[in-house]
Amino acid sequence: MKTYTITVNGNVYNVTVEEGQTSGAPVAAAPKAAPAAAPAPKAAAPAAAAGSVAVTASVPGKVFKVEASVGQAVKTGDTIIILEAMKMEIPVVAPQDGTVASIDVAVGDAIESGDSLASLN
Repeated sequence: MKTYTITVNGNVYNVTVEEGQTSGAPVAAAPKAAPAAAPAPKAAAPAAAAGSVAVTASVPGKVFKVEASVGQAVKTGDTIIILEAMKMEIPVVAPQDGTVASIDVAVGDAIESGDSLASLN
């Protein structure tokens, strides 16, 4: 085994590399796992249950925590949902005063930018 010190963007890493014997033949790569099936589209909330103000995701990521519940009164700036994106927690806040009409996601859901997360009345 050989140990190397590598600097990448100012960060120093110690790397240990195991030496092997090669015969000049290429090393076979392990087969790749089949891609995961695309998640099923989420069912739309019934029109009667949907609120008039949509709360959408500004970034793609995962739902980390749901802070508000249906029927809860919220003020402008109150956190409704917390997203996890790029290893950061990003609060999604109420755009205006109102009552939470629906929560359209669950903890752990993968979301894309622009996806509906909740609605307010």
